[in-house]
Amino acid sequence: MPDPEDPTKPTSQNALRTPQNYPVPLSPPPPPVSKDVELSRAMSASSKSSLFSISRNDFVFEDECLVAVNKPQGIYCESVFDSVRKVLSDSSEPGQLETEASPPELHLANRLDRDTSGLMLITKSHKVASKLVKAFTTHKVSKTYIAFCVGSAPKWENITIKSGHGRSKFGAWRVYAASDVGRTLPGGSVVRDMETSFEVLSVNGQRVSKEPSEFRKDGNNVLIVEEKALIDRDGKKDEILVRARPKSGRSHQIRLHCQYLGISLRGDVKYEGVSQWKGKTYNGHELHAESLSFEHPITSLPVVLSTPLPMWASQVTQQ
Repeated sequence: MPDPEDPTKPTSQNALRTPQNYPVPLSPPPPPVSKDVELSRAMSASSKSSLFSISRNDFVFEDECLVAVNKPQGIYCESVFDSVRKVLSDSSEPGQLETEASPPELHLANRLDRDTSGLMLITKSHKVASKLVKAFTTHKVSKTYIAFCVGSAPKWENITIKSGHGRSKFGAWRVYAASDVGRTLPGGSVVRDMETSFEVLSVNGQRVSKEPSEFRKDGNNVLIVEEKALIDRDGKKDEILVRARPKSGRSHQIRLHCQYLGISLRGDVKYEGVSQWKGKTYNGHELHAESLSFEHPITSLPVVLSTPLPMWASQVTQQ
């Protein structure tokens, strides 16, 4: 079926109008079934999030400027943030004034999708928040994620994929050609650049490479997205564990690039991932924010943070 945004296919209603030269997305729209699945997952997450609480012992890192926590899958960022605020308020010393006891300047430094687990940073002042936001924006924060994918085992071990990113006419995030960056989309937004490096860690439980501190510079394939992916979707389905390092920070970036590469995340129905696999139904996608590395916004010392991996990732990566 042709893409409904293809400008070469005018409908009878707009045939007499001046055609808009919008770029055509190169990844498919969400399948119809995803609407009901997403609604069900959102309702479940709202229920779980309302009951969520955290203790100071659960903090991954804390100093006078920052708090880092390990967000569970299926919990909204706002609920984690509210729980951290309560912990910091409740742990104030007796006799403090109410305005002193309740931290007034907490900010979410980064956000994770509802079903993405892993590292969340919360800053304790406007000054620190401003510096960290700038660091994220200028790509001074190094991030790694672990993803469990299902698809045909890739022929590459390392790859960097560069493409465009934007919302389609129907509001869904899509992959666009790299050459479309800067072009206007329906609604007035523009296509933005999107770049992710991937490394295969295991295929069907068999380890492929050692855990690196940095992705290898030599031998890296670079894929510049300019056309629709030609993926053999009738081939054997493998279980692929990958480490992703996003250079940009676009919404659903890793999920979109995995879909484009033909290795959608397990449970990621919105981007063609399987919801049922080997007799089990998955109620969320399997993506974990593994690590963050950055310069401390006050001391300028290097900060390297990591979280324990979920069960679906730890069995292979810790071998």
